[in-house]
Amino acid sequence: MIVWICFISAILLFLALDLGIFNKTPHEISSKEAGKWTGIWVSLSFLFSAVVYWLYQNNFVENPDSLKPMAASMKYITGYLIELSLSIDNIFVIAIIFSSFRIPKKYQHRVLFWGIIGAIIFRGLMIYFGVLIINKFAWTTYLFGAFLIYTAIKMFFTKEDHEYDPQNSVIYKYLRKLTPITPKIEGEHFFVKIDNVSTATPLFVALILIEVMDVIFALDSVPAILAITSDPFLVFSSNIFAILGLRSMYFFLANMLEKFSYLEYSLIAILTFVGLKMMLHKFIHLPEWASLAFIAVSLLAGIIASLQKEKRNNKV
Repeated sequence: MIVWICFISAILLFLALDLGIFNKTPHEISSKEAGKWTGIWVSLSFLFSAVVYWLYQNNFVENPDSLKPMAASMKYITGYLIELSLSIDNIFVIAIIFSSFRIPKKYQHRVLFWGIIGAIIFRGLMIYFGVLIINKFAWTTYLFGAFLIYTAIKMFFTKEDHEYDPQNSVIYKYLRKLTPITPKIEGEHFFVKIDNVSTATPLFVALILIEVMDVIFALDSVPAILAITSDPFLVFSSNIFAILGLRSMYFFLANMLEKFSYLEYSLIAILTFVGLKMMLHKFIHLPEWASLAFIAVSLLAGIIASLQKEKRNNKV
């Protein structure tokens, strides 16, 4: 319990420093700044695997699966890579939402900051109930596995260019029934008083849509990591580090994602792999390094193939 309290306190402390000191004044996040923070978060995420090793070596955290320190560390890294890779589509949708509501770049960081707070809470709840369900009803492992394979097949055969229109979504229409919405950006405010009526601004609408989309994407990512481990601490910590890095990664990659056209196939391969792993876990047991290697190679292959395609296109 102490480890959980320390971990969550450290995350909340950094988030408080982030909004209160590092980004106290709204400003446009440059690619250089975003790249620096992306590097910092990715480095911290991988370095945390050493902390995981130390925690499990000294039995400072519950170990329901009786994992050895190295196995726990490798499962954490594998889970982190899965969550990070499945965040790619999320970045596309966030970009579309910001564009649709014409959110100025200098206010996007504030929206994503509060979006991360909500994401941590919702992911925590989904992980808690996901682990609870799998431990209580073992047969749900096959259900989750089948769902991941279905998602992969759907991604393969559905050729969509992220044609998502936030203003035609059910969530937006429902929000309009709950509260008045002004189309005007009112600084960094989520609500303003108009004729003594509390009115939502586009920033609040974007925040709610991003929260809902994160929950939808979590329906894929949480079962995917549960295929690697059902250890609550490993699942939660890898999710949180992926979420924290998503914000800076958005500012770094938002304008470059179109170049990585083959990453979609990497995600399909990863979802298929973890789906099969869940469904065949009674018959086939893969060592931790094999799962980690497959996911890392899939991501690397997608990136290299995309860059090669981009290079050929530029020559034409």
